[in-house]
Amino acid sequence: MTKQARMRNRARVPLLQELPLLVWLVFLWGALWQDFSAGNLVFGAVIAFFVANIFYLPPVELSGRFNPFYAVLFAGRFLYQLVQASFHVFGLALFRGPQIRNGVIGVKLRSRSDLLVTATGHVLSLIPGSLVVDVDRSTSTLYLHALNVSTAEQAEKVREEALNAEAWLIRTMGTKEELAALRAETAETRKRKIGGRA
Repeated sequence: MTKQARMRNRARVPLLQELPLLVWLVFLWGALWQDFSAGNLVFGAVIAFFVANIFYLPPVELSGRFNPFYAVLFAGRFLYQLVQASFHVFGLALFRGPQIRNGVIGVKLRSRSDLLVTATGHVLSLIPGSLVVDVDRSTSTLYLHALNVSTAEQAEKVREEALNAEAWLIRTMGTKEELAALRAETAETRKRKIGGRA
């Protein structure tokens, strides 16, 4: 199938769903030119509409929900992890140096959303000690290069931290279906822990 045929066959994204992307592109246009005059922004809007609708790109699908309460909690948690990880990496560099063993760990995420997979990858890469080296979009799997991983338990801890980051993003801006699945998974995990103690 040719590029033109694929463009004709793809579903038209509603303008309301596309609006956040267009606004972001117009903001970037103004920032790049350092000119937020009305004329420049209107021209930027035309360019943004052209880019979003003419070039064949997978549409950015938004969930339609955003929870500001969880967004604030997530931001606080992220800043705490950023500081904690920075000191941890500093300590490893100071006392362990070249003796540190690293690993590449695959983490299969819950969400199939490109936006959530990308956001999770960026969050994990911004925290010192881990870096996304590859993404398998077909299975929503991130491959993380992590510092100081030499045992299966340490690898599992990295996976758990990655899935926790994704869970917070789902609570903040995931779909209702993803949120319901996360709540069911959390309830099942809690039930298993209670059963294990019994």
